[in-house]
Amino acid sequence: MFEKETIQEIIAAAERAGVEPAALLAVAEVECGGRTTAKVDGRDEPLIRFEGHYFDRRLTGKKQAEARQQGLAAPKAGGIKNPATQAGRWQLLDRAIRLDRRAALESVSWGLGQVMGAHWQWLGYPSVDTLVAEARSSVAGQIRLMLRFIEKSGLVEVLNRHDWAGFARRYNGPLYRQYAYDRKMAKAWKIYRDRLLPDSRAADSAVDKTMAQG
Repeated sequence: MFEKETIQEIIAAAERAGVEPAALLAVAEVECGGRTTAKVDGRDEPLIRFEGHYFDRRLTGKKQAEARQQGLAAPKAGGIKNPATQAGRWQLLDRAIRLDRRAALESVSWGLGQVMGAHWQWLGYPSVDTLVAEARSSVAGQIRLMLRFIEKSGLVEVLNRHDWAGFARRYNGPLYRQYAYDRKMAKAWKIYRDRLLPDSRAADSAVDKTMAQG
């Protein structure tokens, strides 16, 4: 479960965006497992996942062949296994960046909302580097990125009515059932719903209760 400060930040951001706080907390919890950063070479970095099939699509000719040879790209989803540690994933990303920076950054899901860098233009960022900078700036930046994707995708109302299958289908893709995203979000939402007070003015005491019981 998230630290108290992160819960407070997500509650505040959800209320500003008109999203039920418990619902947004549930999505974030499932996407990043209740963690917001990892130590990478002494730095606090957002959690990432490198998608080798995205990288493969963005390369052609010799670059694509070299990426496949180096174990950085594959035609099918899941063809490139992510290291278990975040440090290992950042090393994998660094290798991809050396081959093609933009394609590499576009091929990563970023932060507590696990938003793909490939969506930078659709989300209104001037470049993929700007999206990445948002994710790396702070936990608040990660929350802003996640909410921007939810709002742009027209998923606020879907989330507020707790249509977990409908939300997961559009947020996580057609394989959402295989990974039980909808069921995991529903379960996380019930936990936050039961532990957080509905009155936003009581958010601090709700967070204290959550942490004490967690």
